[in-house]
Amino acid sequence: MTEQNPPLDPWRFDAIAAGPEKLWGLPAIASALGISIDKARRIARLDHSPIYRPDGVSYFALRTELMAWAKAKR
Repeated sequence: MTEQNPPLDPWRFDAIAAGPEKLWGLPAIASALGISIDKARRIARLDHSPIYRPDGVSYFALRTELMAWAKAKR
């Protein structure tokens, strides 16, 4: 018996190929979004941004939350 998988669409591919869920630091966040570190820093200052700074020093984001936010912004 063969296993039936759902078709591979862009959203499912992103989930499979995205890499680690937790992104630590502005360089990793900027790279995930395909933007500069300075732009990621500006986005982090927005009230509705999914980029957090819980300890006041390190930036943090969850990849799925960040990608959903970015797709909603298009």
